[in-house]
Amino acid sequence: MTAIDHNEERAKSRRVGALRGLVPFLAPYRLTIVAAGVALVATAAVSLVLPIAVRRVVDGFMDGAELLDAYFAAALGIAALFAVGSGVRFYLVTRLGERVVADIRKTLFDRVLGLSPAFYERMMTGEVLSRLTTDTTLILSVVGSSISVALRNALILVGGLILLALTSLKLTGLVMLIVPAVIVPIVVMGRRLRRLSRETQDWIAASSGNASEALLAVQTVQAFTHEDPSRRRFAEITEASFDATRRRIATRAAMTVIVIFLAFAGILGVLWVGANDVRAGAMTPGELVQFVIYAVMVAGSVGALSEIWGEVQRAAGATERLVEILNTADTVTDPPRPVALPVPVRGDIRFEDVHFAYPTRPGQAALDGVTLHVRPGETVALVGPSGAGKSTILQLLLRFYDPDRGRILLDGTDLRDMTRAAFRRHLALVPQDPVIFAASARENIRFGRPDATDDEVEAAARAAAAHDFIAALPQGYDTALGERGMLLSGGQKQRIAIARAILRDAPVLILDEATSALDAESERAVQQAVERLARGRTTLVVAHRLATVKQADRIVVLDRGRIVATGTHDVLVAEGGLYARLARLQFTGGRAA
Repeated sequence: MTAIDHNEERAKSRRVGALRGLVPFLAPYRLTIVAAGVALVATAAVSLVLPIAVRRVVDGFMDGAELLDAYFAAALGIAALFAVGSGVRFYLVTRLGERVVADIRKTLFDRVLGLSPAFYERMMTGEVLSRLTTDTTLILSVVGSSISVALRNALILVGGLILLALTSLKLTGLVMLIVPAVIVPIVVMGRRLRRLSRETQDWIAASSGNASEALLAVQTVQAFTHEDPSRRRFAEITEASFDATRRRIATRAAMTVIVIFLAFAGILGVLWVGANDVRAGAMTPGELVQFVIYAVMVAGSVGALSEIWGEVQRAAGATERLVEILNTADTVTDPPRPVALPVPVRGDIRFEDVHFAYPTRPGQAALDGVTLHVRPGETVALVGPSGAGKSTILQLLLRFYDPDRGRILLDGTDLRDMTRAAFRRHLALVPQDPVIFAASARENIRFGRPDATDDEVEAAARAAAAHDFIAALPQGYDTALGERGMLLSGGQKQRIAIARAILRDAPVLILDEATSALDAESERAVQQAVERLARGRTTLVVAHRLATVKQADRIVVLDRGRIVATGTHDVLVAEGGLYARLARLQFTGGRAA
């Protein structure tokens, strides 16, 4: 599903009122906003006074050198005040924009980092990154510039109209006839501009998601010679984004042309009337010059507001998208009054009649009435064909999802009654697809326990049979491993992940195909390390290779989300059934035992 498809499901109304979502981020900086407002009002007032000084100069040109010098000195002083006020306003508003956007980015990252995997089943990571970067940049341009400029132009517009009326009520009446003709295209074309702005942002997000997906799997793309289809798909999305942007730009350009032409055509008409009034003696040349300057300022303000309106609408759409994520209802949340986990943690795990289906596949049960008790210090292996529910059990134990029915307890406490951080710190995970960060080998292992010493990191690496290949790297433990561990083989990545879990030293150990990518020699070494690590700890092992689980205290066989058999390796082989068939396929190559 593309970003466009996804967003078509949302409400059609896109209003500038969405900018209200920025209020919580602006509230802590009230003093800065007030100071910027004072500077803004001051500069607007000073700019409105300047035409009066110009009128005095024009009308008093023949009144004597001293008076003329005083008029020019006053005009220079006004210009200096305007310059200082503008500088102060620019500093305060720009700083405010940068501060608010930094806060938004941190809040958004905090939010998406804590959302359960169900959220990422609906939204691509690339789209989230687009909102974190592109959308916040749009908000920066508005908060840090456009709103300030818009308010200043609005003040100049209102003040200019008042001073126009005081200068010449007749000419002001003519100017007011122009205003509706200017406002109508802004309102009418602004609606289309708002819709196109949202569409553009959605296509940008879709482009980012597509590129992220392809680049994260670039080796697979290249291995299957899928470069050309991937390029075509990205080009199609990019061209669609460009087309939406082109339509937005064309609409905005047309609106700008219409507004500016109508405004300046009206001014020329008013000037023609004013020139005739000067010739008739109905007004002085200075008053006409003052009126012209105010008229130009008013027209410029209207033109600037029409330009800024498009930016404000784009920022409103971006704000709406960000607030949408911040307000996303997560399926997994911490309780308002969490219960503390008993100390010390023993690692007693219970699944009580657990039913579960993934949110994207609600009609297909991943677990169907699973009841399982893993005693403290026991090693239990979960085996079965693909899709049987083995990894689902681990994901529910980590509370990435909550059961649809039933309970999961750790030391007698329901996981839903505790904060996720409270019990997860007592779990150590080695995933099937090990995650290696773009950091050094040392920092990748230390990820399991950030306060660990270098000696503890090295000891964990030795226990995971990772020390030798790490020591052989160019800078040893300080070697950067590249994005997603590009410098390492699959087996080396897995040993780093195992070292990370060993360093965590948690009472519950979770191994999801932990040795699947290891060669025979490394597998023996790691298996010995895992066996040492598992002593005194509750260990859940998921494995397709039955040779790695033969020594487990108990083997639980799953099929289609149900537990179909439980026992030791020898007992299960003797019973026949699914486990015996899997064992025969692996140990005898499919021949009868």
